[in-house]
Amino acid sequence: MAWKALGEHTRVRKGPRLDLRHLRYFVAVCDEGTVSAAADAVHVAQPSLSRQLRQLEDELGVALFRRASGRLTPSPAGLALLPQARDLLARWDSFRTSATLHAEGRLDRLTIAAPSVTMTDIVAPFVATLGPDSPTTDVLGADGTEPAALLARGTDLVVTSTSPGPPFRALRIAELPVWAQLRRDHPLASREVLPIESLLDSSIVLPPPATNARAVWDNAVQLAGLSFSGVIEAASSTIAQAHAAAGRGIAVASDDPRFDLVAIPLVHGAPARRLLVRLIAVWDGRHPAAAILKETAERLRDFTHLRYGAPE
Repeated sequence: MAWKALGEHTRVRKGPRLDLRHLRYFVAVCDEGTVSAAADAVHVAQPSLSRQLRQLEDELGVALFRRASGRLTPSPAGLALLPQARDLLARWDSFRTSATLHAEGRLDRLTIAAPSVTMTDIVAPFVATLGPDSPTTDVLGADGTEPAALLARGTDLVVTSTSPGPPFRALRIAELPVWAQLRRDHPLASREVLPIESLLDSSIVLPPPATNARAVWDNAVQLAGLSFSGVIEAASSTIAQAHAAAGRGIAVASDDPRFDLVAIPLVHGAPARRLLVRLIAVWDGRHPAAAILKETAERLRDFTHLRYGAPE
């Protein structure tokens, strides 16, 4: 620690100069679970991130992590300080956003989180339509993560299937079908719809449990009291489509079709009801730029309706 002279006989000990980037790296490692994943999330090289974490610990005078077998796990002190670190970063981000709004009347940057399928098929094409006057937009994967947790970590807008309720705001984006995707030479390829009950004797290729399409499929199967034995668990929706293209079964997916697959709406029950993925945009109503986020959500909704058609 350094000392600062205030007068001829008075000296006051100076505290550490905290770099908020280091604090953000600390939170990222806790959230992502590994240094390599955190480095990818914050766009910093892994050796640099590790070095700056050490620097943060030296500045604070406390070990934030336990180091064993090349892995970092939060220490008791790290776990105790983590909520305060999150709060400090959230307050700083809010302050910076407010300052930009007052100075320029606009957002400088915007972070949108979405499930991987939605990110690829909807959010990324939407970002491609934004002009130079729009905020610089970053897009994060959100499979299996609750909207409130993503917003607490500094995400501005979350595209999800559930709303966490007040103080968060929500806007309905779309309801998109869950498809049975199969090769053009498959015996069922000419059907207009496919009841899930008609697929009991088929080989089914499912996306991961964290995907929206899988959640909708599992719920429909449970409600119908069905049990499918010929199931392939794919590592991603795209891989499920690849398996279907290779002739290994019928892929269940909400993705845009790939590999020249035919997409047929899945239905269940009597009367037949389509399997649908509900998409809503969620943001914090207390956000300094809440009005801009609402406008962005509306633009995303309108873009989705133009791309896939307005909901019935």
